[in-house]
Amino acid sequence: MQVIEITSFGPPDVLRLGSRPEPVAGVGELLIRVAASGVNRPDVLQRAGHYPAPAGASDIPGLEVAGIIIDGDAKALQAAGFKLGDAVCALVAGGGYAELCVAPVGQCLPVPAGLSMTQAASLPETFFTVWSNVFTRGQLRTGETLLVQGGSSGIGVAAIQMAKALGAKVIVTAGSDEKCASCLKLGADHAINYRTQDFVQEIRTLTAGHGVDVILDMVAGDYVAREIECLAEDGRLVIIAVQGGVKSAINSGLVLRRRLTITGSTLRARPVAFKSQIAQALRKKVWPLLESGKVKPVIHSTFVVTGGAQQGDSAAAQAHRLMESNEHVGKIVLTWGTP
Repeated sequence: MQVIEITSFGPPDVLRLGSRPEPVAGVGELLIRVAASGVNRPDVLQRAGHYPAPAGASDIPGLEVAGIIIDGDAKALQAAGFKLGDAVCALVAGGGYAELCVAPVGQCLPVPAGLSMTQAASLPETFFTVWSNVFTRGQLRTGETLLVQGGSSGIGVAAIQMAKALGAKVIVTAGSDEKCASCLKLGADHAINYRTQDFVQEIRTLTAGHGVDVILDMVAGDYVAREIECLAEDGRLVIIAVQGGVKSAINSGLVLRRRLTITGSTLRARPVAFKSQIAQALRKKVWPLLESGKVKPVIHSTFVVTGGAQQGDSAAAQAHRLMESNEHVGKIVLTWGTP
C-alpha cells in the first residue's frame, strides 16, 4: 500500500510517498480502506521530532481516517454493530496517512448521514479531544461560559459548535479580525483578536467581571497566569497543548480564593477502553447534531495524495506547511483518490 512516511525529522519536505506491507487487523480491530486522512498539529510535531508515536503504534503519521471496512475481527464488528462495507471514521494512534489503516473497533464511528468521507475524516481527533476535555474533564454545563483559545483551529471550530449546541455561551480568541469573523459565523458569542486586544480585559468587560467557567487552552506558557485572572469562582482551566511553552508562573492566591481547577490531558497514548468510552458518548450526544446539521465539519483545504510520488510528496508537504502557517480556519484533510 502507499503511505506518507517521515523520512527524517525536519521540515515538511521530509514527508515522502512510500510503500509498506498491508496491515492486518488483530483481535478487536478492523481494517479500513482509507478515503481521507485528517491532518492535525500532533502530526507536525511528530514530523519535527517532538512527538514520537506511542509504544506499539505505527510510525506513519496520521491520527484520524475515514473509509470503508474491508476486514476485521468478526466478533468485535458484530458487537459494535458494524459489517464489512460500512463507512466509518476512526481515531488511531498512528498510521492514518495510508491507503489502509487498522483501528480498534471501539474507536470507530459510522460516517454521519449526509457527510462525505472528507468531512468525516475531519471529525475524530478534534471531536474526541473536545468532548474529553471540555465536557468530561472541564465539566462544561448548560448556561455556563467557555473561552476557547484559538477558536479558528480544528479544535476551536469543533468546540464552538459543540458548546453552543449543548447550551453554553462561547467566547474565543483568534489571531486576526478575519478569523474572529469566521468564529462568529460558526456561532461564537464573542471573538477577541489577541494580537490587538488584551483578552483578560475583554473577558472582564464581556462577563461584567464575573469571568468564564471553563477555558480550553492550547497555548499554556505565560497564558496560564492570565487565564487564571479570567476564571469565575469554581472555574476550570483545561490545558491540551503547550505551544507557548511548558513553564508558567501563577498567582496561587487566586486559585485558592476562587476555588479554581487547573488540569490537562493528552489523548494519543490513552488506552483503547478510555477512547472507546468517548466514542460512545459522541455517538449518543454529538452524532445526532452532525446528522441534523446543528454541528457541521469545517474544512479549510484538501490535498490529494494519489497520482504518483511527486504529487503525493507535495500534497502532504503542502498540508503541513499550511498547518504551520496558522492561516487556516478549521481542518486540513488529505484524500486518497475520490473523497
